[in-house]
Amino acid sequence: MTSIIGTYECKIDTKGRVLVPASLKKQLPAIADGFVLKRSVFETCLELWPMQEWNVMMGKLKKLNPFDKKNDKFIRRFMAGVKNVEIDDAGRLLIAKDLIEFAGINKELVFSSKIGIIEIWDKKLYEASLIDEDDDDFGELAQDVMSNISFDE
Repeated sequence: MTSIIGTYECKIDTKGRVLVPASLKKQLPAIADGFVLKRSVFETCLELWPMQEWNVMMGKLKKLNPFDKKNDKFIRRFMAGVKNVEIDDAGRLLIAKDLIEFAGINKELVFSSKIGIIEIWDKKLYEASLIDEDDDDFGELAQDVMSNISFDE
């Protein structure tokens, strides 16, 4: 698994093209293999999956029994809006109109690292997500999530 680091603010043009920052591009594994762009499961943003990471996830999803109704529904919803995308020779990523609409992306967007993938947010929605008053205190969340992990390794 590749770890991607950073948060990058960019502008998107009227055709849905965004210039991927050079410092982010350098971190992306095997750019020539392409990417998968999809809707996020939990947030109003997009997820950019390097093909290597996507293939690992597809291996996991293939293990689900498609004749289980919940599995079938999950797979359909998880795959909704999925697009194969590439970074062109000019360093731009083209985001399809339906995905732009789903994520509420206007002129400014944010690429935000999420371990092996990248989230793509409308800038205002991203900033709002960081200060969501309905969420628990981040310190409490960190304790709940991280306190059971062994750091001895």
